[in-house]
Amino acid sequence: MKRAQLIGISVAGGAGLLAFMLMRSIMSTPSKPTQIAVPVDSTEVLVARKDIPLGAITKESDFRWQTWPSDALTPTFITKSAGSKALSSVTGAVARSPITVGEPINKSKLIKAGDGGVLAAILPRGMRAISTRIKEETSAGRLILPNDHVDVILTRRISGRRGNDEYVSDTLFRNVRVLAVGQQIETEGDKKSAKVNANTATLELTPHQAETLALANSMGEISLSLRSVADADPSGPGGSDPFSNTNERGSAVRVLRYGIPSRAYGVN
Repeated sequence: MKRAQLIGISVAGGAGLLAFMLMRSIMSTPSKPTQIAVPVDSTEVLVARKDIPLGAITKESDFRWQTWPSDALTPTFITKSAGSKALSSVTGAVARSPITVGEPINKSKLIKAGDGGVLAAILPRGMRAISTRIKEETSAGRLILPNDHVDVILTRRISGRRGNDEYVSDTLFRNVRVLAVGQQIETEGDKKSAKVNANTATLELTPHQAETLALANSMGEISLSLRSVADADPSGPGGSDPFSNTNERGSAVRVLRYGIPSRAYGVN
């Protein structure tokens, strides 16, 4: 074989080997994913910078602006496009309900001075707030807290059939929400008791119930019987009164007092 032929074969072999190695390198190297930036339509929404408890007076430092997708906006959100007055409109307001950190600010959860007090702000439509005297022995050892549910019991003295004085107790209302104990309208931090010097409890009642409680306060002593959390919701598993359908025996008879079945003692 001629020398020129040998050189040609060597060059062709080397080129083939080089092509093979290049192809192998390309096949073994993973391709990098292609990233495509998709623009998202967003705006700036006012959110809570920290937890704002019920009844707290807000400051400008309590809020911050947060980028929010435009398709997730609701008309109640406060956006930066509202102008410089957007932040001032919620500064110095009172929180009508707790606001958690990062939660978008809704004006319905805040009330400005002059629009009514805090208690009026958290009171549901059609309901009334009325206070009654309490002491340690009539309020579960002062362990009743705001937002607990209680039964309201009236204890009074009456003249018996034999001329002697007797005491009777009637349950006026069941499953009543406690709005405040003293001036405390929510549990403070991890505290598990109300302020020890509180001598009033403010209850959430209907207008007619408020009239009845005002009358009952002049007739005798009011006691608050604390209900279980499971029993506080009438629609829940423990909501019904387990004693509402029991048959009273002995000297007690069923009577209708203040529109609620109750017991009267001392009747022979």
